[in-house]
Amino acid sequence: MKQVAQMGSKTVPEIDEALLRKLLPPYKVILHNDDHHSMDYVVKALVKSVPQLKKQAAVKIMMTAHEKGTAVVTVCPKEPAELYQARLLSFGLTCTIERDE
Repeated sequence: MKQVAQMGSKTVPEIDEALLRKLLPPYKVILHNDDHHSMDYVVKALVKSVPQLKKQAAVKIMMTAHEKGTAVVTVCPKEPAELYQARLLSFGLTCTIERDE
C-alpha cells in the first residue's frame, strides 16, 4: 500500500481508482420531467431524497429535467442509487438509474 500524505500522525493510503470503479461501478440517478407536480415540490423532493444536494443544485437539476426531459441527479454506487431512486419515486416523481460507463 502506497502512502500519499501524512495528516498529523495519520497516514492516508492511496486509493486505486480503477479497482474501486470495478468493485463499485457508478450508476446515474436520472430524474425525468414532471408535469404533475410544482417545480417547488420537485426541488423539495430532491433535497429530501438525496442528502448531499443543496437547494441551488436541486433547482438546476429540476430545470434541466424540465427543459431537456431528463437530468442526472447524482452518480454513485448501485446501492445508494437504488435508495435515492426509491426515495424520489415515493414522492411520485419519475426516476430511473443506469450504469455510468
